[in-house]
Amino acid sequence: MLSTNRSAQGNRTWSVEEWTTREASVRARALAARSEAAAWRVCVKHARTVMRAYSTSFFIVSRFLPAHKRAEVEAVYAAVRYPDEIVDTFPLAAAERLALLDEWSDFYETALACASLREALLRGVPTPLACFTKVVRERAIPPEHYRDFLRAMRRDTSPLPFETFDDLVENYIYGSAVVVGYFLTHVYGSIDEQNFSRALVAACDLGIALQLTNFLRDVNEDRKRGRLYLPLEFLRAEGIENFDARDERQHASLRRVLRRLSSLSQRHYRKALDNIDAFAPDCRAAIDACIKVYSRLNERIAYSRRGIDERESVPTADKLRALPVSKYWRIPLAYLLG
Repeated sequence: MLSTNRSAQGNRTWSVEEWTTREASVRARALAARSEAAAWRVCVKHARTVMRAYSTSFFIVSRFLPAHKRAEVEAVYAAVRYPDEIVDTFPLAAAERLALLDEWSDFYETALACASLREALLRGVPTPLACFTKVVRERAIPPEHYRDFLRAMRRDTSPLPFETFDDLVENYIYGSAVVVGYFLTHVYGSIDEQNFSRALVAACDLGIALQLTNFLRDVNEDRKRGRLYLPLEFLRAEGIENFDARDERQHASLRRVLRRLSSLSQRHYRKALDNIDAFAPDCRAAIDACIKVYSRLNERIAYSRRGIDERESVPTADKLRALPVSKYWRIPLAYLLG
């Protein structure tokens, strides 16, 4: 599964100018391609570059998907990554972020009305959206899911706190992470039609778990952006009325809040794992690896002694232990071939 992390996991983020330059180059090569399939390959290669730059963990676990499904997952990743960068890292005012999201949303609607990748590109649709809507059409993904995702991104431009855990899940996590899990479930497929609904339930649980883990890891970074994803009811239960991550007197109480959320996240990881057999067999290794890697990160955050100023990560050795040993060779090959 994939999560829209609140900040990049790779070496660095790309500037607005770098995104624009890369997009222009990819668009030119895709439009010059001699066939729809060739244009798709050009765009997917760019999407793969985006994933590799921004999420080491997910890039690695996605290598264990069948090639055709992996390409579609890469297309999904690029389509959710760019809006996330608009609200997270581009040095823009709130009004400018909203304007870019509105423009992106308009491009999405344009792309949905197109019959092919090439038609979308000719109508000015950015390559990540042109690729993504091709997946939407071919995998019968409900178009409303991506609209829900963009609504969650808009909320980040003028962030407000969440009173309860249910408020957080229903009014943010659903759009920011659960629907992304739904995208991927349509790509992965289920073992049979009767189990597709159970696969969606697993995707929901995993989306909630992944997003909670990201919130726990990024408390300090989110504070700098004026955001708070810790439910106010959890903070008040620990005696914190006016949350201030810089106040050392709150740190012991804050650690208890983080462990409470970490426990909820672990519960959702376990529920997702219980239903992993609902997915098509050729995708289970990647989903299982994702659960194991991020569950390990969740545990490291919960019991970290480093404080919220230090961002936790999973050591490479731990990531490798979550992967099928017989297929380790795919990892260096993926980095060599791009």
